[in-house]
Amino acid sequence: MDFTEDPDHVALGAGVRAVTGQFDDDYWSACDREHRFPWEFYGAMAEGGWIGVALPSEHGGGGCGITEAAIVMREVAASGAAMNGCTALHLTVFGLEPVVRFGSERLKQAFLPRAAAGDLHVAFGVTEPDAGTDTSRITTRAERVGDDWRISGQKIWTSKAEESEVCLLLARTGHDDTDRLGGLSLFLVDLDPDHVTIRPIAKTARNAVGSCEVFYDDLPVEGWRLVGEEGRGFAQLLSGLNPERILIAAEAVGTGLAALHRAVAYACGREVFGRPIGANQAISHPLADAHARLRAAWLMTEMAAWRYDHGLPCGEEANTAKYLAAEAGFDACDRAIQVHGGLGFAEEYHVGRYWREARIMRVAPVSQEMTLNHLAQKVLGLPRSY
Repeated sequence: MDFTEDPDHVALGAGVRAVTGQFDDDYWSACDREHRFPWEFYGAMAEGGWIGVALPSEHGGGGCGITEAAIVMREVAASGAAMNGCTALHLTVFGLEPVVRFGSERLKQAFLPRAAAGDLHVAFGVTEPDAGTDTSRITTRAERVGDDWRISGQKIWTSKAEESEVCLLLARTGHDDTDRLGGLSLFLVDLDPDHVTIRPIAKTARNAVGSCEVFYDDLPVEGWRLVGEEGRGFAQLLSGLNPERILIAAEAVGTGLAALHRAVAYACGREVFGRPIGANQAISHPLADAHARLRAAWLMTEMAAWRYDHGLPCGEEANTAKYLAAEAGFDACDRAIQVHGGLGFAEEYHVGRYWREARIMRVAPVSQEMTLNHLAQKVLGLPRSY
């Protein structure tokens, strides 16, 4: 095995840092506090070509893999942008993977070049009030009207809906008695305000990018906007779930690194009883432990991304990476608060914001418990628990 760092990956990280370095923690705190989408940041990343890094080169993208996309998202999070910065980008970075793999040429030509250029904002509509982890309970319905469709229903936790022009939407088009996840189809729909109502959800964290309830009322959808095969939407959606877990892992690691950087700087500069607090093992050991856990989580993330990019099965690795990174990222943020003491709760030190945003990754896009279910059943062969 060769663990020499790829020079192209080193250059990639440096290029992303050159952009993210223009947006400091105060910028991200202001965006979060004011519930303001980070348009300036998004524009800079689009101009640099980073948003389309993993989209096919024939459609204007960078033609890179999930490995390179993971490096981009790790660097974004580590800059202090944390989940606000990542969520502004990642639905375009990886969310169109089902379109890339299963979409018609017309669908690809219509949307992928715009996505790669950063001109198209994309949302993702799967979760419903009564259909979270259990996707089989989806009730949003797509009815045929000649060669076209009409969609009605409700989705929740649709991030970036307010800024997005289109949404990758999972809807029921029928029932399959042999497959509880059959009869679901995937569409790339316009968020037409004449038929779509968007209501932001008040949230504890990550408020620069809203998450919304979205109501679809007889939304007309042209037939060519169906992604892939009718009734196979969930299977097609799975093509994007492993990349999603991998990129979420990268974002969790990056958020943890941002917190660790601040904690180390504070521990070196803060003096109590005549010496830096970082000289105390009660301070230094938790930070060293956080570093070790983040390094291990990143190695698993790289392994999962490498396997995906080489066409190898990666469900075990992607779920493991997401689980380890979500835990390591949150723990690093929690320890950063502890190092800062009472000042950890002062917004000017930013670690509280990292902590709030890192907590998200332990419940979304899939809970830690469900990643363990996957490993228990698919890897260890234990009986199904749900």
